[in-house]
Amino acid sequence: MKIGVFDSGLGGLTVVKAISEKFKGADIFYIADTQYAPYGDKTQNEIKQRCVQITEFLINKHNIEALIVACNTATSAAIKYLRQTYKELIVIGTEPGIKPALSLTKSSHVAVLATKATLKGEKYQQLVKQLSEGKNITLYEKACVGLVEQIEKGEINSEQTYNMLNNWLLPMKKNGVDTIVLGCTHYPLVSEIIKDIMGNEINLIETGEAIANRLIYLSSLKGHNDIKPLKISICHTGDINKNMINKIFKNYKNKIEIRKCKI
Repeated sequence: MKIGVFDSGLGGLTVVKAISEKFKGADIFYIADTQYAPYGDKTQNEIKQRCVQITEFLINKHNIEALIVACNTATSAAIKYLRQTYKELIVIGTEPGIKPALSLTKSSHVAVLATKATLKGEKYQQLVKQLSEGKNITLYEKACVGLVEQIEKGEINSEQTYNMLNNWLLPMKKNGVDTIVLGCTHYPLVSEIIKDIMGNEINLIETGEAIANRLIYLSSLKGHNDIKPLKISICHTGDINKNMINKIFKNYKNKIEIRKCKI
């Protein structure tokens, strides 16, 4: 199976990593669209048009059978259109894990860390309304402006990144938040800092494993087998921090091809 995955940068590689731990017999072609990053400050129409460009590239260049939009912002802007337009593809989006968060919380205080575009998006708003209606839940939403850029630069353990997270998270900690939804695929890369601030008992909800499970299910319906090994290729449209790629896949044993491409 040929699988296309894309995000505005490194974040979607947390999804690829989750897939690599469960899925075999596929070629994964990952697009890190760093030239157009971040998606969060683009209009919904701009994001949708870019998603179509990348999808067309993956179809024409790699003949993909499955498409994973490994970005909450892009999913909100384009997933409905992509499913309607590319009906021959398995199309999987990414959305904040509100449902598992509401199931896990004991304090009924749940935080959602995401981009501005995700929090304002119609898909997210509908999801929150649907899942929280009739429940005594207090939701703390935070648009983490600048965090994606820090991660892209590899500034995960810097004082600036710690201070940003500390300023956002301490009020949540004081209010009894016990569960945090990581509503951006970049944010699992700073999960250790979040635990340091909130305490190791904090529940962190990320979406990589859920996407991997969904891919396994949908591909099995098409008769996919997992006999052959998994291959990963990474294409970046602008600059990329290769040290971060090595950090994400430090336990991955096979060679990963990394190259620059124009889309």
